[in-house]
This record gives sequence, C-alpha cells and structure tokens, in this order.
Amino acid sequence: MTDLAVEYVELGLRLGRHVDGLVDAYYGPAEISQRVDGEELRDPAALVEDAVRLREANGDGYLDAQLLGLETVARKLAGEDFSYEDDVERCYGIRPERTHEDEFEAAHRKLDAVLPGSGSLADRYQAWRERDPVPADQLAKVIDGVAGEVRSRTSELVGLPPGESVEWGYVTDEPWAAYNYYQGGLRSRVDVNTEAAMSPTFVVHLVAHETYPGHHTEHAWKEHLLVEEQGKVEESLLLIATPQSMISEGIAELAVEMALGEEEQEITAKHVAGTGTPYDPELSRDVQEAAKSLSVRGNVALMLHSDGRSQDEARDYLMRWALVSEHRAEQALRFITDPMWRSYATTYADGYSLCKDFVDGNPERFKRLLTEQLTPADLTA
Repeated sequence: MTDLAVEYVELGLRLGRHVDGLVDAYYGPAEISQRVDGEELRDPAALVEDAVRLREANGDGYLDAQLLGLETVARKLAGEDFSYEDDVERCYGIRPERTHEDEFEAAHRKLDAVLPGSGSLADRYQAWRERDPVPADQLAKVIDGVAGEVRSRTSELVGLPPGESVEWGYVTDEPWAAYNYYQGGLRSRVDVNTEAAMSPTFVVHLVAHETYPGHHTEHAWKEHLLVEEQGKVEESLLLIATPQSMISEGIAELAVEMALGEEEQEITAKHVAGTGTPYDPELSRDVQEAAKSLSVRGNVALMLHSDGRSQDEARDYLMRWALVSEHRAEQALRFITDPMWRSYATTYADGYSLCKDFVDGNPERFKRLLTEQLTPADLTA
C-alpha cells in the first residue's frame, strides 16, 4: 500500500463528498474513509492542486489515467468549463465520435425484413422488446436459473475466486432496472426493480452484465488478486468519471457473448419455459443481430451538449433512429442530461467496442480485462 495510492483514494473520497454518485463503492481500509469523513470539506481548487501534484509524482499509467479523470471533476467543481468531447476524453479515455445515420438506416432495413406483424417499424420493434415481459412473480425464478447457468459457464471460462457470492434483492420505485452494489469481501448485492417490464432477452443480458462474467466477476477478481494479494489499495475505490468505468462497462456489455455465445437464445428459452412468457429463439437471434448498430445515445449526447440542440429535438431523434417510445426516450434523456451521468452515457457503446476488439473472442484476453489494471490506451496500443 503505497503513499501515493493512499493519497489517490483520499482524493477520490474527498471529491465524492462534493459529488454525489462519484464513488460507486469503497471497500478499502476503514481508517482512510473515516479520516476523510472527519475532515472539513476541502475547497475544489485545493483538490485540483492535489490531483496535479499526484499526477506529477506518479509514474504509473493506470493511476495517471484515473487521476486525470479526478482532476477534471475537481476542475469543473472549481468553475472551469470543458467542451463535452474534452470532458468525456479526459474522464474516460476515449473521445466521443458521431455515428453516421447510414448505419442506423441499414439496421432499420434489416429489422424491417425480420420483424413480424404490420404497422410501423417502430411499433413492431417496440412490440418485440416490450409486449411479452417475464411476469413479475416469475422474475426471481428466471433470474436464479440464469445466474446459476452463467456462473457455471464463467467458472469454466475464466475461473472465479474462492468464496465469491452474489445476493439478489427485489425492489420497487427505482429509476433503473437493476444495480450492482459491490460490498467487498468478494460479495455483490444486486437489486432488481420488479416494476420494470423485462423481456426474456433483457433478463439474460441483465444477469450477465451485473454478475457473471460482468461487474461482480470483475470486482471480485480484482479484489482477490490486486487488493488482497498485491496490496493495491487504489483498486478498492470504484469511481465514476474515470477510465475504470469505461473498462468496467465494456466488460459488462460483452459479458453475455463471452458466457453464452451462440447458445444465448437456447439458454434463454430454457429458463423462461413454464413462465407463460412467449419467446421465439430464432426471431430473437435475428432481431438482436439486426439491431446491433442502433447505438443512438452517443449522437444524442453530442447533439445536446456540443451542438446546443433542444431536448425536444433530441427526443425526436431518439424516437426516430432508436425506434423507442416517447416514454423510453424521455428516460434516456434524463440519464443523458444528468450532470453526473451525461458523459457516462458513452461508456456502454464505446466500452463494448473497445473491449470486444481487444478480446477478439479470446477468453485469456477477456480474463486480462477482469484481473489487470488496464486503460483504454492500453487496449488500443
């Protein structure tokens, strides 16, 4: 546990007292967090100075990338202004780029060819996504079955540290479908919002994303290897607004492909059987393949934060190109316009592309993502 690593943790915790949600989890030495919590709130300008000093003293590429993100957060707190593109690049290590609408049009043509029924393409796509959710009273049973399946496959694919575990909770009145609360000690609690309508495909992706081999698997491996065995206390602090999040969301978005591969639809059908939920594996495979390039939120974020376009224009753009309902478009806009999460919105699509290209189907490279301190720059080197 180096002095610089401890100071990095202190800086992150101090900034977290200013910015709600910046610290996603901390499971390191209690004396560090107790010391920070007992201090007077530190001025943002002083936190900028701390970040700059630590970057100058640091010789580690991973910590430097993390510190640049924290420095950017501190500078914004102190009143500095960054363009949206600069903000995202400094915090997450990847500069956001627009996707040409030609890609969306190509996806629409593919979807039009495979989606059944009559009516507009948006109506048919929304019906496929939302018409037949897993019943709320069957959700826990399906999740337990899927979780057991992906855990077993993850163990075979990349192994699991001994003693890891996931606890599932079921809640209501939350803005999200599910959330992983990593608690340290190789444990996660994942809360699922039973009020959110979830298709069979979404449930399987949610479980893999949040647990095996997604967020829980990454955090457990890194705690076991980096914190417990190597004493890297910096890894016990999970932060938003840093490249750590870009890699983590990339891992989680890639998780279902790594765990289930070509068997995803058949596995899904097995676990929803008997729930009364209609599910067509072949149609699901065709629609998912056709919709892969409908990553529209990045363009919407640039419209709002770089081009100065209105929320009405952004909502219409989402509804047109992402084929979502007005309600889902409004939900997406709340996320994209939130001061904390507006730049985070890029991590899902960009993180997925970054990690998928790096892994290239190789389980050993995927395990590197789960067990090493890698930055976006490392993955593209």
